[in-house]
Amino acid sequence: MKAISVNPVDTKVRAGFQGDTPRVLGWDAVGVVQSVGEEVTLFAPGDEVWYAGALGRAGSNSEYQLVDERLVAHKPRTLDNASAAALPLTAITAWELLFHRLSVEEGGNAGDTLLIVGAAGGVGSILTQLASKLTAMTVIGTASRPESQQWVREAGAHHVIDHSKPLADELARIGITSVTHVASLTNTEQHFNALIDALAPQGKLALIDDPETLDVVPLKAKSLSLHWEFMFTRSMFETDDMIAQHQLLTRVAALIDNHTIKTTLGEHYGAITAANLQKAHRQLETGRAVGKIVLEGF
Repeated sequence: MKAISVNPVDTKVRAGFQGDTPRVLGWDAVGVVQSVGEEVTLFAPGDEVWYAGALGRAGSNSEYQLVDERLVAHKPRTLDNASAAALPLTAITAWELLFHRLSVEEGGNAGDTLLIVGAAGGVGSILTQLASKLTAMTVIGTASRPESQQWVREAGAHHVIDHSKPLADELARIGITSVTHVASLTNTEQHFNALIDALAPQGKLALIDDPETLDVVPLKAKSLSLHWEFMFTRSMFETDDMIAQHQLLTRVAALIDNHTIKTTLGEHYGAITAANLQKAHRQLETGRAVGKIVLEGF
C-alpha cells in the first residue's frame, strides 16, 4: 500500500462498529501488486494499481490488502501516489451516478441542466469535471464558502450558487428557471422539497447520502424519477457486471493522463498513522472538507 484517502463511508462504518473483532477501515487505495491468484489475468506483480475495494473485505488502512481484480485498474501514469489515491471511490460513484443511474450520454444531453448539490466535496469535485468535460450539459454546482465556490469553478462548473440560500432565488439569480437533472450529494432531506420544485417535469434526481426518511409522493405530479447510487452494490452482490468498475477506472486514468480531468486532492495529512487517520476523520465529519484528504506511506 502506497497511499490512501478517507471518505464518509470510513466514518460511518467506524461510528456504527459493534463487536470485539477489529475492523480494518479504508477503501481508496494506490499500491503495487505483490502477488496474484492463478486465475488473475488483468494484473501481474509489480503493477501500480488503484481501486476502491469492497465493504466485505479488510480495508486499505493497512500495509497489504486483498482485492478482487474486477475492482482494480492500473493507476494513472501522470499522477503521483497521493494524487491518485484521492480519486477511485469518488470517481466510481460520480461515473455510475452520471452515466449509469441518470443515463446521461457521453457527448450528449445538450440543452439539459445538471444541478450538483455539494459540488466541492469528494464526489462533487469529480462529478463536476466529468459532467462539464464529457457531456453537453450546463453544470451548476452548489457551495457555500468563497474557497469552496472557487474550487467548484475550477472544476468546470458553468455556474456556482450558494446552497445556504433559498434554491429558487439562487437559480433565478443566474437566469435558470428549472433543471433536468439533480445530483444531491449531501443534506438531501434539507433540500428535498426545493429540489423537487427546481426540477422540470420528467426530470431525474439522484442521491448518495443517507436520509432517515424521504416522502417521494410529491415526485408524482411531475413524473420525476429517483435514483440511488451506492458504489459498493456491484461488489456486495457480485453482479455480473462487476468488471464495469475496472473498466471505468481504466477510462478515468486515461482521462487524467490526457489532461481532460485532474486530481481532487484537497489536503495531504502525512503518513498513514492512527493519529493522522483520526485527524482526517474529524475533519471529514465537520462537513467542511474541500476535495479529498489523503495519507501516504507508513
